[in-house]
Amino acid sequence: MATRHLHVPFAVIGGGLGGTAAAVTAARLGMRVVLTEETDWLGGQLTSQGVPPDEHEWIDRQPISPSYSELRERIRDHYRREYPLVESARTAVALNPGAGFVSRLCMEPRVAHLAVREMTSPLEASGLLTVLTEHEPVGVERSGDRITAVRLLDRRTGDEVVVHAGMVADATELGDLLALGGVAHVVGAESAAETGELHAPEVADPLDQQAVTWCAALELRPGESHVIDRPAGYARWRDTVPSFWPGPQLSWVDIEPISLERRERPMFTGRPEDAVENDDLDLWHYRRILARRMMRDGWAGHDVTLVNWPQVDYWDRPLVGVGDPDAAGAGAGAADAGAARSLALREARELTLSFIHWIQTEAPRSDGGTGYPELAPRGDVLGTADGLAKAVYVRESRRIRALFTVTEGHIGREMRGEGAGSALFDDSVGIGFYRIDLHPSTAGRSYVDIDCFPFQIPLGALIPADTANLLAANKNIGSTHITNGAYRLHPVEWSIGEAAGALAAFCGAGAGAGADVGTRTPAEVHGDPALRADFQRLLSDRLGIALAWSDTIRTGGSRSEAVVTAR
Repeated sequence: MATRHLHVPFAVIGGGLGGTAAAVTAARLGMRVVLTEETDWLGGQLTSQGVPPDEHEWIDRQPISPSYSELRERIRDHYRREYPLVESARTAVALNPGAGFVSRLCMEPRVAHLAVREMTSPLEASGLLTVLTEHEPVGVERSGDRITAVRLLDRRTGDEVVVHAGMVADATELGDLLALGGVAHVVGAESAAETGELHAPEVADPLDQQAVTWCAALELRPGESHVIDRPAGYARWRDTVPSFWPGPQLSWVDIEPISLERRERPMFTGRPEDAVENDDLDLWHYRRILARRMMRDGWAGHDVTLVNWPQVDYWDRPLVGVGDPDAAGAGAGAADAGAARSLALREARELTLSFIHWIQTEAPRSDGGTGYPELAPRGDVLGTADGLAKAVYVRESRRIRALFTVTEGHIGREMRGEGAGSALFDDSVGIGFYRIDLHPSTAGRSYVDIDCFPFQIPLGALIPADTANLLAANKNIGSTHITNGAYRLHPVEWSIGEAAGALAAFCGAGAGAGADVGTRTPAEVHGDPALRADFQRLLSDRLGIALAWSDTIRTGGSRSEAVVTAR
């Protein structure tokens, strides 16, 4: 096994939305960056995990994050340039290629990946950004309270790459550097006694983690048959009824997340070829990512939808916290953790394949009979051969013990009171909004889906309390099990990574081309009001990032105007 050493001021480990935003932002600010990713696609939940963006209602109206808006427009521009769109679609300012109603931008993950790489391409050409795909972090080297290097396995060759850096961002989907580097962190649910949260459990439970989902894509091909092989564990998924669920997972029955009442939602409300557009009563239109009606006559394609529904939420086993090693290295703990994660991932894949087979062979049809054999897996839109995404969709990560932790008391509408709005943070580095949305968990808990106010992202939540040169740049920030449900979505993750990348560049101002640390640490920026103000001016004045909502929006008043302010 050969070993290669790289020396850069900033290493971003994990190429999801947060990691990509961190790397692009730092590189655009003139910093040399290495960005690594376990799969061969950048973009994480938007691309390799196959999830159309979950966004708030103001996303198309204001440049809350200009770089995130740029990504969205690059996606739309690809469709306008390359697809035979009908004129009404081509000229639509807020083009929604799939016309799905879960998002204002339902698109093929393949196209989203192309847009991401358009953003990285000029930075790679300049030498400011080096992208290493199919590289898995396997070790962390430390000296006191600093991370000095990250060891990675090149999955294609089996060789080792050691990245030495003055600043490191953990943008992995599960906060893997926290375990590998012995960084203090939290797994699962904290207790109400610790966080003071209204919806936290009475007793902390590290194994209470949100379900993961292995997404898939299906194409409607009327008159054809594309039935996949019956998975080995099919009977288990078809017949088992979870204690908190109203029936078998392989059915059209699930739970309404807010009321927790039983509901039934079919694939179609009539004949598939006659399905009513924008019918929110069926699953097909929910996450449709390609719509034939958006194309001119003569287009050879068909409708494609993205399968990310309650029926494929996998909650049997957690991905982290079982046999995790306490610190860097290998040993029995690491082996046990790897085996536990591998088993959970295999079962998550099998659940999704079982659901697809059930849809094709046994599912009750709205137009009579059983089975939809005309639904064909479309792996090519996900970059795979089997119709499943490249990676599992992760909703919850390890989370750092941060300088500041956001709790339900800072953003929850019920806890703060109607009209109070979210807490104002003097160290805001961005804004976001989504309901506190927790899917059923590996502890047998059902949904926790509650309202919150539009919120800010505090700088202190990105900075570990015990590691001087590490930044959290994904779902691993200082949030709780509860507030992670609001801070985990696409635009918020991007904004978290964007702030981390800008902070790395700000701290590294004056650093040389090697692994110099620069003149200041993240904690120093956070603790010094003058430095913090300078950094916030970099975000707002130079990068155009909004740091605060208007009071009207923040307090949950009229949502008719999307007015945001930079501060």
